[in-house]
Amino acid sequence: MSGTTLSLSVIDSLGAVSPAQWDSLVGTQPMLSHAFLHALHDTGCASARTGWQPQYLLAHDGDALVGAMPLYLKSHSRGEYVFDWAWAEAYQRHGLDYYPKLLSAIPFSPVSGTRIPARDASVRLALIDAALKLAGGFSSLHVLFPEPEEAQALQQRGLMLRRGVQFHWRNHDWQDFEQFLGAMSHDKRKKIRQERRKVREAGVVMRRLTADALQPEHMEFFYRCYANTYRLHHNTPYLNLAFFQRIGREMPQHLLLVLAELDGEPIAAALNLINEQTLWGRWWGAVGYLPNLHFETCYYQALEFCIERGIQTFEGGAQGEHKLSRGFLPVQTLSAHWLQHPQFADAVEKFLERESAGMEQYLDELTERAPFKKEG
Repeated sequence: MSGTTLSLSVIDSLGAVSPAQWDSLVGTQPMLSHAFLHALHDTGCASARTGWQPQYLLAHDGDALVGAMPLYLKSHSRGEYVFDWAWAEAYQRHGLDYYPKLLSAIPFSPVSGTRIPARDASVRLALIDAALKLAGGFSSLHVLFPEPEEAQALQQRGLMLRRGVQFHWRNHDWQDFEQFLGAMSHDKRKKIRQERRKVREAGVVMRRLTADALQPEHMEFFYRCYANTYRLHHNTPYLNLAFFQRIGREMPQHLLLVLAELDGEPIAAALNLINEQTLWGRWWGAVGYLPNLHFETCYYQALEFCIERGIQTFEGGAQGEHKLSRGFLPVQTLSAHWLQHPQFADAVEKFLERESAGMEQYLDELTERAPFKKEG
């Protein structure tokens, strides 16, 4: 770039990047850490073989890493949680190739956060321009779940914004779970107490494991649950045991494993990611069925953990209106999209205008159904 020492490059492996430099740039979100992303690539979960070919954009000022954009060349739309299947089908009907496409995202993770970590706004814009230039060789560029400031910069560069909804829990400095329940309406409070009581009366004992308490056998059992749940739905797991074993070794301080045990034997597990401010509900599975076990393992134990630790936000993941009645409130999410074909870009823009209007109405309706006392 003229008048600056900034240099841009594309890499296909994070093995070429210093973990310390990368983590210093991206901040504290565990799923954007070097350990997490490199584990996805190195264990084959997000790789060229699975249709996630890394094409990371890097910006250096001399030897210092000052910006980055996790990019993947995608041969499908699986594992993204922002659905563009209809766009791909429309391309196919007109004899055009939608794949490969260029995607900026955390694989298999519907988590909002920085997608263009950069030293300043000028570096961010340089990365966006470079991504658009790179996307010129493909059908499209998509940036999923960016921060609002990044979404605004992407829109300035010609990308179209798309809105979605997730359900997040916010901590109001409750002292314990009962105080949290006390803020809810009577019927919602009663339902949660009934669900928890039925799990206890079935004889289930819950354990929460973090950091040094996490052992390899715990991750092996969790994976057994995770894979079994995928099989029950006739699907193939996105992630493998090697991935979970690796993050268990390399980033245990960012993991919370909830174990459900019956008669001294584990029967279900949920694996969450954490930092000091946020808990992300990510994966769950079971080897047996009990009514309400999913809610206790995935939600109520994690909520208690957040209250005990003073964690401010619990992101419940994609979709799921059932979360609303359990204390999670609707939150708008964003994605940004650029399509090279002008006619298709125009059609998608009109679709997004209609979709956004419907999304605003949906958000209003969900907010009206909030589970908390109105005076609160």
